[in-house]
Amino acid sequence: MSAKAYTPKLITTLREGYTAQTFRADAIAGLTVAIVALPLAMALGIASGASPDKGLVTAVVAGFLISALGGSRVQVGGPTGAFVVVIFNVIAQHGYDGLLIATLLAGIILIAAGAFRLGQMIKFIPHPVVTGFTAGIAVIIASSQVKDFLGLSMTEVPAEFLPKWQSYLAALPSTSWATLGVGVGALATIIVLRKLAPRLPGFLIAVVVSSLAVALLKLPVDTIGSRFPDIPSGLPMPSLPEFTFAKINAVMPSAFTIAFLAGIEALLSAVVADGMAGTRHRSNQELIGQGVANIGSALFGGLPATGAIARTATNIRSGARTPVAGIMHAVFLLLFILFATDLMAFVPMAALAAILFMVAWGMSEYERFIALLHMPNSDRAVLLLTFGLTVLVDLTVAIGVGVTLASLLFMARMSEAVEVDSSGRQDIDLDSEDVHQRDALPEGVEVFRITGPFFFGVAGELLDTLRRVGQSPKVIILRMRLVPLLDASGVQALEQFIEQARVAGATVVLSGVQPQPKSMLARVHLEAGSDKLFYAADFASAQSLAVSLLEAPKTQPH
Repeated sequence: MSAKAYTPKLITTLREGYTAQTFRADAIAGLTVAIVALPLAMALGIASGASPDKGLVTAVVAGFLISALGGSRVQVGGPTGAFVVVIFNVIAQHGYDGLLIATLLAGIILIAAGAFRLGQMIKFIPHPVVTGFTAGIAVIIASSQVKDFLGLSMTEVPAEFLPKWQSYLAALPSTSWATLGVGVGALATIIVLRKLAPRLPGFLIAVVVSSLAVALLKLPVDTIGSRFPDIPSGLPMPSLPEFTFAKINAVMPSAFTIAFLAGIEALLSAVVADGMAGTRHRSNQELIGQGVANIGSALFGGLPATGAIARTATNIRSGARTPVAGIMHAVFLLLFILFATDLMAFVPMAALAAILFMVAWGMSEYERFIALLHMPNSDRAVLLLTFGLTVLVDLTVAIGVGVTLASLLFMARMSEAVEVDSSGRQDIDLDSEDVHQRDALPEGVEVFRITGPFFFGVAGELLDTLRRVGQSPKVIILRMRLVPLLDASGVQALEQFIEQARVAGATVVLSGVQPQPKSMLARVHLEAGSDKLFYAADFASAQSLAVSLLEAPKTQPH
């Protein structure tokens, strides 16, 4: 492994030459992301069972370190919804010191994972498992905010999902209509702004408007100030939590869970950023950066942190060019902590609950969830089992069972896909295809051959291949005659491949698709005649079709 693979992208971009114009673009993007992150960090801090200042400290310290030391050009890090459930349980069982120890240990685990080159392991997590536990976390986050959104009078809210909702129903007559009005107003503001003016910071506007309404109308509504009267201003001094072997042993399972979630979400976010910005992240360095960031966050009394997909996407859309944008986002948040912490006291809890409802809705990926429900029973079973276990049992159990079941079902499906030919005959055409497939290939046409089952373990290779091509061809032929099996993750990778090719102006031709893959593609409406997608019976037909597409690009056949 070359030293380049372990070079932070910040150093790479600075070596390329950093101009005042680039800094201006990064600073504007950083300010935009900070405006989005400000109310979000406070809300996530409270939802995690901590306090709003802990969320802000995490966004500043971890956000700075993730951008400075990570392997992505435009990744933005901080507290995320994925950690809420884990943090809440760790604090409840082991206290806040226990959480700091678990976060420190998670940081060490992430650094070790990067050093041992485990950054590519994300591709072995099946798509239904990721979608299932993400949607499950979304349901738990939304459920945790019902009390504050409705203003229910409850002395204690049970941690378990079903008892929690039983308590909510019992306390429903105590709903505060003023609190509900503030929550609904904040939620409506966010939704309307997303529809009509998506570039405006809906979260911050909703917080400001609801805070003004509560203060001017003197509404009897719970606020951050009434819930947390002693919020400190400024950054705390770094310090180590009190370590004991018993405490380390007790929190070690939670540390591995935090490290796993941080690694998964950071690398998923980096992949999304690559697709949006046309960059390529360094996965092992990204894990090391995440590890250092979690250690730093714990030393300053913060929460676990990872790459945040929504904030990273906002960063890219706002014109970020280098990791300096993420650093500037942390700097702007630090200025708020230093000079405007007192303003937090006026923020209604119902408004933060509305923000977390929207976070949960975004995390749920309902469209992807519904699409997976149309997949074969095996993928559907993995999705629903992971989702159910996440909500009703435990996140760690859900992931372990989901990955195990997906692997067993994959082996079963592969055994069904294997065909034994007793004649001993070898297909001469298949043996010679690789040698001659590029002979007489027209200019503007690229060809790739996929061999073997296209499942969750190799799905990411297809997207990497497209990035390695460099200048985009006009037609891409994917030879799939030797692909007996396509699972849900493979389908998603093909969808992303076709979409990236379409954005680049290329048409995809699938050659020799077998019945099972063809059936799977039809489930997500990737059949013949789809936009920029064509099917050919064999490679010769695909070549002829490619020539016709090149000759008549404006009148492509369907």
